[in-house]
Amino acid sequence: MDKMWAGRTVGTTADLVDEINSSIAVDRRLYKRDIAGSKAHAMMMAKQGIIPQDEAKLIIDGLDGICKDIESGALAIDPTAEDIHMFVEKILTDRIGDVGKKLHTARSRNDQVALDTKMYCIEEIDSINFLICELMRVLADKAEANIDVIMPGYTHMQHAQPVSFAQHLMAYAMMFERDKSRLDDCKKRMLERSPIGACALAGTTFNIDRVYEANLLGFTGIAMNSMDAVSDRDHMVEFISAMSIIMMHTSRLSEEIIMWATSEFGFIQLPDEYTTGSSIMPQKKNPDVAELCRGKTGRVYGNLMSILTMLKGLPLAYNKDMQEDKEPLFDSVETVKLSIEAFIEMVDVMEINEQNMFDSAKQGYVNATDLADYLVVKGMPFRDAYNVSGRIVSYCLGRGVILEELPLEEYKQFSDLIEEDVHQRLQLRTCVERRNSAGGTSPASVRSQIAYIRNVSGCPTL
Repeated sequence: MDKMWAGRTVGTTADLVDEINSSIAVDRRLYKRDIAGSKAHAMMMAKQGIIPQDEAKLIIDGLDGICKDIESGALAIDPTAEDIHMFVEKILTDRIGDVGKKLHTARSRNDQVALDTKMYCIEEIDSINFLICELMRVLADKAEANIDVIMPGYTHMQHAQPVSFAQHLMAYAMMFERDKSRLDDCKKRMLERSPIGACALAGTTFNIDRVYEANLLGFTGIAMNSMDAVSDRDHMVEFISAMSIIMMHTSRLSEEIIMWATSEFGFIQLPDEYTTGSSIMPQKKNPDVAELCRGKTGRVYGNLMSILTMLKGLPLAYNKDMQEDKEPLFDSVETVKLSIEAFIEMVDVMEINEQNMFDSAKQGYVNATDLADYLVVKGMPFRDAYNVSGRIVSYCLGRGVILEELPLEEYKQFSDLIEEDVHQRLQLRTCVERRNSAGGTSPASVRSQIAYIRNVSGCPTL
């Protein structure tokens, strides 16, 4: 097949080379960004007198027509084209003649593809952040509706202390808030470094205005080294890394939802629409949505490793290896968006079994620390209080009673500091309500956490 880059070579390649070299099946989704970048480039060249204004208008009108026809289906993207950049340029030249060939003046596919993918990343960060905001809203709403629900808090997967179920949910909201912040930072760095105008690697002899062209496309600055501009893919690494952290957080929440939905826990129930059945066991109701999101986390991790491995040995500047950057990028974006969308709906409709949570919290002596704190308030040093509380727990274990039901006279065997108010102090609801330090599990503290997510996260939907 003859190529537009024919010159030094005859411009024909073997069919197998065409197959391995082509990226159109992957980068075809970049057509809008490619056309937007080409329009800005034509405007810049006209401003700088590199091409006449009337030719720039002809190019821009032609590009608008191509975009309109692709979107309407009137123009199909040629699956045999080498890439989306060459496809658009060829169609433009077919439609407007030799003027279309002037579009590639003062640029290269090297800076063109760097621009297109960076624009894609910026747009998709906005899309993902919108979904993160929706997920935080759902978590905040669910927490607010269950502000008084008490559950066992865990460390080492052992009952630790009584906590508010609302606080447990808000812990994840805080994780996703940091995820949004990471994406915001990532986007800011992308916007500061437009690659267009770097050309192949060394810049150009034409009197271009890179800042003007960058500003037309929404960038706030330009990449200051042309070799770096065309070989830079660390913004993709950072983006996929941030998405990997998002998936790690959804995976942790998936794990909890899966456990909470078991017969052993019974903390929540998922509606039928968010579960599947078994092909052989008619009683099964499987939390497949959560399990799939947990599984897809490894897929995004793999994409991160893929692009890191691809980049790790590349000399400057552009190398064809970099064509392999798009599949892990696009796949990660699609996977993350689908996973967050599923979580938004699943968390919103999951049903809470308040009684099961409370009954579970009554097991495991989760108020033992509160007993130690009680003794400290009465004047006992904490380490002594810790020892006394531990001996009381052991005593209760041997008799099959819980701390809040142990008779006062038996408490007195361990310390005369213990008085009648101990039973009220050890009620689980009292234990939760008294933990009102900033970030703690008391209803008042959790309300502050909800307000923080709603007001400080930067999400207009909250």
